Amino acid sequence: MSVQDVLKVIEENSIEYVDFRFVDLSGKAHHITLPATEVEEETFENGVAFDGSSIPGFRGIEESDMVMLPDTESTFIDPFTAHPTLNIMCNIHTPEGDRYDRDPRSIAQKAEEFLQTTGVGTAAFFAPESEFFIFDDVRYESGQQSSFYAVDSEEAAWNTGRKEEGGNLGFKVRQKGGYVPVAPVDTQQDIRSEICNLLADAGLRVERHHHEVATAGQGEINFRFDTLTKTADNLLKYKYIVHNTARQFGKVATFMPKPIFGDNGSGMHVHQSIFDGDTPLFYEKGSYANLSETALHYIGGILHHAPALIALTNPSTNSFKRLVPGYEAPVNLVYSKGNRSAAVRIPVAAVTPKGCRIEFRTPDSTANPYLAFAAMLLAGLDGIKNKIDPRKLGYGPLDKNIYDLSDADKAEIRSVPASLEEALDALEADYEFLLQGDVFSEEFIHNYLSFKRDEAKSVSIRVHPHEYSLYFDC
Repeated sequence: MSVQDVLKVIEENSIEYVDFRFVDLSGKAHHITLPATEVEEETFENGVAFDGSSIPGFRGIEESDMVMLPDTESTFIDPFTAHPTLNIMCNIHTPEGDRYDRDPRSIAQKAEEFLQTTGVGTAAFFAPESEFFIFDDVRYESGQQSSFYAVDSEEAAWNTGRKEEGGNLGFKVRQKGGYVPVAPVDTQQDIRSEICNLLADAGLRVERHHHEVATAGQGEINFRFDTLTKTADNLLKYKYIVHNTARQFGKVATFMPKPIFGDNGSGMHVHQSIFDGDTPLFYEKGSYANLSETALHYIGGILHHAPALIALTNPSTNSFKRLVPGYEAPVNLVYSKGNRSAAVRIPVAAVTPKGCRIEFRTPDSTANPYLAFAAMLLAGLDGIKNKIDPRKLGYGPLDKNIYDLSDADKAEIRSVPASLEEALDALEADYEFLLQGDVFSEEFIHNYLSFKRDEAKSVSIRVHPHEYSLYFDC
């Protein structure tokens, strides 16, 4: 879409405001809004200024001036604003016009550019399955003398005896019993359908939606794959629309990996493949799961670099509350054509040559998608470049229920890091693969490590409510 096309959309849709957006290191969107009357061709050439020192992990106050340059291919009309508003994603530049090397979106674009220089293929495609919870109520506090959280849902298993509903109507979702039940157990069909309609209006091709395994309102909506940066853009649209549609229904949505104890958490399984023009590079008929050697080496790169990769794909302390055995969590660094306890799964049902792909199941939606997708691609390309064979390194294939294996057999399987601190240590020891093509810089990695270590420390030094249960009577 050209600048003129965007200006035409503004005119034809009586747009009153244009919202210019960018993402920070954590993947959270920020915005500055201009009246549509102030948006001209020069706006797209010169960009929109903002204060980088007010964004955590960006710039110091002595060098705070930064510029958003809008990407005309990323526009969509906001479905929630009272005044017609057009939203546009932007890249971040310095006042001198250089790409800002801490801009996650620019890093994603550099990863796509690097792929084209390798001779491996022309495009990488990604499709995230980003799960979420929709609650009726959420309260939390973390202070000097008090710390708690409480969530509630009309669907929750713990509400079978609640009287406050004006007559309890039953049909609650049992613990781990929420996978695709019909109404009245599934109370959120209309919410998810409304989300799907709005996603379609925003340009996403929705493939399906359904209730997920956990009690208390867990859901999933799948949208069609696209190239790396476009998929990251789409994921931001997706989260924005899920959050705000839930709000319109008087509810609250969260992509937090483990918001409730004792049930499945929310992951972001990421399907990925590489094409050379129209030719899929991951397919080879008759091989294991119809995977080509290129695909196997890509898997080898993902699994070999997984401990470091997870610092970018699972970058929260809460991520590791989900990554524990027993809740379908993909904690085992192996690949399999059907095993959902494996970190890498190969979908085999109803798959065509062009649909042949690998699914990295470990990530969650606290990840910044621009950074996570770029890092996954670079890990996979490193595997292709160095012919990392997962079969020779003990990464599978493993088509057994890993949780049923003996302790001796389990001990032979590498697991994901047990904490954010461990993942950050792994990244600090293994980040050379991210420097390929100058996609990530060393300065970015060191800044990211410092940013995330501060975050991890802020959690580790706080008193946990469960410590009172364990130790108060000592």
